[in-house]
Amino acid sequence: MKLTHTFSFLLFLLLLVHTSSKPTLASKDSSSYVVYFGAHSHVGEITEDAMDRVKETHYDFLGSFIGSREIATDAIFYSYTKHINGFAAHLDHDLAYAISKHPEVVSVFPNKALKLHTTRSWDFLGLEHNSYVPSSSIWRKARFGEDTIIANLDTGVWPESKSFGDEGLGPIPSRWKGICQNQKDATFHCNRKLIGARYFHKGYAAAVGPLNSTFESPRDLDGHGSHTLSTAAGDFVPGVSIFGQGNGTAKGGSPRARVAAYKVCWPPVKGNECYDADVLAAFDAAIHDGADVISVSLGGEPTSFFNDSVAIGSFHAAKKRIVVVCSAGNSGPADSTVSNVAPWQITVGASTMDREFASNLVLGNGKHYKGQSLSSTALPHAKFYPIMASVNAKAKNASALDAQLCKLGSLDPIKAKGKILVCLRGQNPRVEKGRVVALAGGVGMVLENTNVTGNDLTADPHVLPATQLTSKDSFAVSRYISQTKKPIAHITPSRTDLGLKPAPVMASFSSKGPSTVAPQILKPDITAPGVSVIAAYTAAVSPTDQQFDPRRLLFNAISGTSMSCPHISGIAGLLKTRYPSWSPAAIRSAIMTTATTMDDIPGPIQNATNMKATPFSYGAGHVQPNLAVNPGLVYDLGIKDYLNFLCSLRYNASQISVFSGNNFTCSSPKTSLVNLNYPSITVPNFPSNKVTVSRTVKNVGRPSTYTVWVANPQGFYVTVKPTSLNFTKVGEQKTFKVILVKSKGNVAKGYVFGELVWSDKKHRVRSPIVVKL
Repeated sequence: MKLTHTFSFLLFLLLLVHTSSKPTLASKDSSSYVVYFGAHSHVGEITEDAMDRVKETHYDFLGSFIGSREIATDAIFYSYTKHINGFAAHLDHDLAYAISKHPEVVSVFPNKALKLHTTRSWDFLGLEHNSYVPSSSIWRKARFGEDTIIANLDTGVWPESKSFGDEGLGPIPSRWKGICQNQKDATFHCNRKLIGARYFHKGYAAAVGPLNSTFESPRDLDGHGSHTLSTAAGDFVPGVSIFGQGNGTAKGGSPRARVAAYKVCWPPVKGNECYDADVLAAFDAAIHDGADVISVSLGGEPTSFFNDSVAIGSFHAAKKRIVVVCSAGNSGPADSTVSNVAPWQITVGASTMDREFASNLVLGNGKHYKGQSLSSTALPHAKFYPIMASVNAKAKNASALDAQLCKLGSLDPIKAKGKILVCLRGQNPRVEKGRVVALAGGVGMVLENTNVTGNDLTADPHVLPATQLTSKDSFAVSRYISQTKKPIAHITPSRTDLGLKPAPVMASFSSKGPSTVAPQILKPDITAPGVSVIAAYTAAVSPTDQQFDPRRLLFNAISGTSMSCPHISGIAGLLKTRYPSWSPAAIRSAIMTTATTMDDIPGPIQNATNMKATPFSYGAGHVQPNLAVNPGLVYDLGIKDYLNFLCSLRYNASQISVFSGNNFTCSSPKTSLVNLNYPSITVPNFPSNKVTVSRTVKNVGRPSTYTVWVANPQGFYVTVKPTSLNFTKVGEQKTFKVILVKSKGNVAKGYVFGELVWSDKKHRVRSPIVVKL
């Protein structure tokens, strides 16, 4: 699984290892598995004695399989005792299979690796402006998220950051049960803002081997965790900028919320940073500690819900009415790449905002091409230098492709000295390319986009004067170089441009639907700012996260669905404070049904190649927090609805019963998958000439009458019955039918899109419609 840049329900997990052919304990360097058993039977408050008894049952259970309770005790490295019922251990593959057949076991799955959903300076194919920021009146009504507790599963936190200062905050909420796990790091301190911090690395150690003492701390040595947590709930910090750019006051979505950090991700080993066993342990702790919102900027390859630690953990959270917000992933622009697709999660894509860090490339022919950069150095004013394609500066023993990509050792210093080199985007880190140019004696770099990345630009903190250009402008520059005898150019210093049009635009890296696990649910649900987001950072590493870079920043600009996810977490915190009785589903509905699919031109939101984006990129649209606070109507869901959804997905009935923890029985007949009361409507396999979908809305505003408006998907005709809904009180619910009929004649294969809107002239409650023959 991958890490992407709230809690109760019980599981039983077991991490097992693959080595021998018979059911015995495996060596410690073997791979590991998770066995999931369902819910605990705790009654009332969960005491230490109760948790100890759970551990003993884990030892007994494993001991019954391997014939030795003592060996089982040594094998288990996690015992989940609070809300998630399970344990992690080193065991044999065949034993894992044997355990999976036990009638109390829901599933057995490997202790898979996850990654952070941030692009950093790599390519993977909260200073905000205008529409994202809640208005001051909305913030005041929601008390800036005061006393809402937002937990973050990530790389920990840099506690010294001003974003986590506690000035003006009252006592820590009495319901909080968390700790500040700093026994082995005396420099780490919590306060009335950062009210808790824990770390979990046993699953990581099971995969990579023994760890030294530097791992015994929740301190953020990566920057990702501090960035995401401060985006969700960082306090007001004035005078923040990145090398003088983007100057303003940094603040999170819920700036007065309390925060807690759960460190589950560590230095990458073969690209893997986080592991299922640690994620589950963190969920179990966060649910018990008392979080209201859990922000999860990580994920993995889409898989069965019972084999997905984030899906399992977030279901437990949903049972305790905790909102879980997850990143969609950075595997775009390909279709069907979205991760974290459970219907009890809020899944977030990434888009741009109307601010950019611009840097122009000026050619000798007078043409100007606008790029993006956060370079900390600049060329002398108006001084021009020779410009050449990096492949023409190829070192003798390097390949042409490596030189084109500006990889280490690929450039000849004699050829590159004193020149601006044009490097191709892709494969190696973008900032590393600039370093390669600098080491070869180049004075600047132009980073060329490909047709795949199109207009998708990222402002990186390059170590030399540099700018990144769109694919169209890159082609023009290459043509100038090839057709000019002595081509020259100048790179202007970075600057901050506001009011950019069009914005938002979908980021090319943002993972897209349809879901491969449950295509009946539209994912992602929503999109939010995820490109060049400024937020708190760590002083432990450079802004490029590269060892060669000695610079240090307390705030940094990063891109990824990791960055868009906490925007929604912060908004969820505001809604949780404003409406404490709302369910996680109601909060998601408010965010989705008030979103926009239009940019600031105005026109339909586009993708990075200037094509009209679809709901598979942005879900319901780009978030509008000022409208989400007053949605009018919401589509609500409860745990029983989700369980019936799993029944309809043909999960084993006995598994679901154990999974639920309360002997749940699937409804008969089974509920149609398209009838889950979700804020979007998706029919992935249109079965005949007509489909009828049912939805129920709840009034959360004043008495009012809503009328319906529909935009038909191409090739279909949509009828809604009734066409108006009259509400006389808060909490009143009304059900309506949506009838989709295939038009006469040939209808194109593939997905088509429409929308359904309920309006009382004050509220506009919009749902996307997605249909495929």
